[in-house]
Amino acid sequence: MKLRYLAATAVLVLFGAALIVRPSEYIAECGNGIAMWAESVVPSLFPFMVITALLIGTGFTQKISAPMNGICARFKLPPSALPLFMMSCLSGYPAGSRCVAEYLNYGFINYGDAKKLSVLCSTSGPLFIVGTVGVKAYGDSLKGYILLAACLGTVAITSIIYCLVSPERSTARLFRQNQSRTNLLADSFYGAVTAILLAGSFIVFFYTLSKVLEDMHVFAPLELVLSPVFGRQCAAALCTGMVEATGGCFSLANAGGFFALPLTGFLITFGGTSIVLQQMCFLEKCGVRYSFFISFKLVQGIVCFFILCLVQLVSGIQ
Repeated sequence: MKLRYLAATAVLVLFGAALIVRPSEYIAECGNGIAMWAESVVPSLFPFMVITALLIGTGFTQKISAPMNGICARFKLPPSALPLFMMSCLSGYPAGSRCVAEYLNYGFINYGDAKKLSVLCSTSGPLFIVGTVGVKAYGDSLKGYILLAACLGTVAITSIIYCLVSPERSTARLFRQNQSRTNLLADSFYGAVTAILLAGSFIVFFYTLSKVLEDMHVFAPLELVLSPVFGRQCAAALCTGMVEATGGCFSLANAGGFFALPLTGFLITFGGTSIVLQQMCFLEKCGVRYSFFISFKLVQGIVCFFILCLVQLVSGIQ
């Protein structure tokens, strides 16, 4: 525990020192992070944040969950699993985690359900994967759709396997029963704005931090290990992407090569430090532990990587 805090403190001190020593350069990088968030993340995330909040607040998702009880029960999931997974797929990070926290807050699920749903409802959305990564980064919508299918399929399959081998029921009590809201519309928009600003803050902070760490050659030892396998450019892009995934995806697209697309799938599915911490802002309240969530997301990312490698070998797409 102390070692973790010491490492985090050292990184923050280095970050602060870099901002003081080279303010003009990193202010510009901060601006680039804001531009990336405004152009690539807000349009693909904010509308769905509002929609999902309204669907949950009005009770619509609960009504459509009832007929799915039998199907979800076979996979040891609550009836709300399918609509929540669909909302996560449509919205992207960190909307799925926010929905899980909302469901727990309303009393629709318990802590055991929240742990299962935390990894199932942890996906990027089609507007980001296809529109931002596929079209903007790779200039190819087909690659975007391949990434989308691989990422969502990986999350669904690995999460269902985990649920099947986990205990069928949780002993955790329900947190709170159905709350009433006096102004659902205002609360939904306020919550969406707060969530999108939270996501933007993380993106800008970690995007700038990744540039500082890159300039200080902090990633050099890891790049040295990964370069013989993935190539120097892809290794460098992967290292920065593990801090902030969006910038890493663009760097991988620029690098090209056989491993560029599989590594992009890994970053999107895992999420990188920025996205993982965004989700944990909501999931920590649900009793989800960092160690469990990070480990499971790493497994999902690795599975997605190998799936995309296989797809490329079979199809010849690079």
